[in-house]
Amino acid sequence: MTYQKTTNIHTHLKSNNRLSVQLSLSGLSFLVTDSISNEIVFFSEKTFSHTHSPDDLLTELTSLFTEQIELQENFKEVVIVYSTTLYALVPTPLFDEKIASEYLKLNSKILANDFVAFDILENNDITIVYIPYVNINNNLFERFGNFKYYHSSTLLLMHILNKEKHSTHSKIYINVENDIFDIIILKDSELLLCNTYEYKTPEDFIYYILFCSEQLKLNPDAIECVLSGVIEEGDPNYNMLFTYIRHISFISSEGLIGIKTENNSQHQNLLLKLAQ
Repeated sequence: MTYQKTTNIHTHLKSNNRLSVQLSLSGLSFLVTDSISNEIVFFSEKTFSHTHSPDDLLTELTSLFTEQIELQENFKEVVIVYSTTLYALVPTPLFDEKIASEYLKLNSKILANDFVAFDILENNDITIVYIPYVNINNNLFERFGNFKYYHSSTLLLMHILNKEKHSTHSKIYINVENDIFDIIILKDSELLLCNTYEYKTPEDFIYYILFCSEQLKLNPDAIECVLSGVIEEGDPNYNMLFTYIRHISFISSEGLIGIKTENNSQHQNLLLKLAQ
């Protein structure tokens, strides 16, 4: 069964609205805000019962744009977030745009006609190389004209590295989606690891976290773990994590737009909020 949740905060449409869309092969989510008042106008998310192909994802996206009148206006700004495992981090001084696909070949299957994009974190000398879905980019360009797009790790790193720039502790940040999760590990404000893993069970979830901690020689009993995304205190993934890591908190929503719905905690939909 496909799950869909839609919230109409305001029913009127404005030309000064901003749209952010999070795309993954397991779901879609949309956030429309007023760029002047910063109020939420519309929020919707749809979770698929199985992993989709990029073509199927485009079909779903097109259908939702057709069905939801709130998504049919001329937005002041459109930002797309690709939440995928197909990316690599490269130190910017070592990055060469001419061979961008080479950075992905070590851990991903790259086709000859794949379009490779990259985001640059100028203040941190990090370049994120990734593969956006060209069919979706083309469709969105026809629909909206110019728009911005980023990889999810770009937004997470920008937010977390800025937040922790004066930190003197080790921290694990985990952003959980329906079948993947991002893990970012810092020590003394320096980035040690940024990766995204697929998981199906709580056992998969904790395996990757403990493996990363072990490889970086971090003590699970001492390190602080900060959570965001589709994880709540008491659910199976949280309980499994708490078995091994005791210092757990949820990411602060201070300074971020709050999506207030019946079952939506403030630490959820972090990427949509960061895209605004």
